[in-house]
Amino acid sequence: FFLGEHHLYDKRLMYEPSIRVPMMVSCPGRVKAGLKSDSMVLNVDLAPTLLELAGLPVSPEMQGKSMLALAEGKTNVAWRKDWLYEYYEYPGFENVRPCRGVRTDRYKLIHFFIEPQEFELYDLKTDPEEMNNLFGKAGYEDLTATLKARLAALRVETNDTYEYKPSGIPLHPDAVTTTESGLIAKPK
Repeated sequence: FFLGEHHLYDKRLMYEPSIRVPMMVSCPGRVKAGLKSDSMVLNVDLAPTLLELAGLPVSPEMQGKSMLALAEGKTNVAWRKDWLYEYYEYPGFENVRPCRGVRTDRYKLIHFFIEPQEFELYDLKTDPEEMNNLFGKAGYEDLTATLKARLAALRVETNDTYEYKPSGIPLHPDAVTTTESGLIAKPK
């Protein structure tokens, strides 16, 4: 959770305090204590890992991959080099604009995709706090194009066809009231 970083509180955005969560694994007899990996694992990797541990097949529709080989300390494991982030819950009381992005081991491109569209590009090696948006700056055109293309490819790989459609829900919490049937606009 954000606890003041970027002047934010809560989660929902693709900045490191929200998405960089350590994964710990314990499986006595299978995983040695103290092993470390810098590989990027995701919550979608949990189910395939548990299925492999149980000796069950992993459905090809699952987007994650078993991380058991990483947890066992195996080397030369074919593993992801990047991953797709998406957040859609909008509007809501937090009013975080929908965004998607691609995260590599070094770079991150975030696309806030409803109008007015905005992009953010960060070099996490030189700017781990994500304070210097490189999008649109000279010298980053090729990297930006590569990351935009990879973002599009990841959406295809994950069968992501989401398009934002306004719901008509008011954007400010003072404009709605809660009833047994849900949120409704307050009369003026």
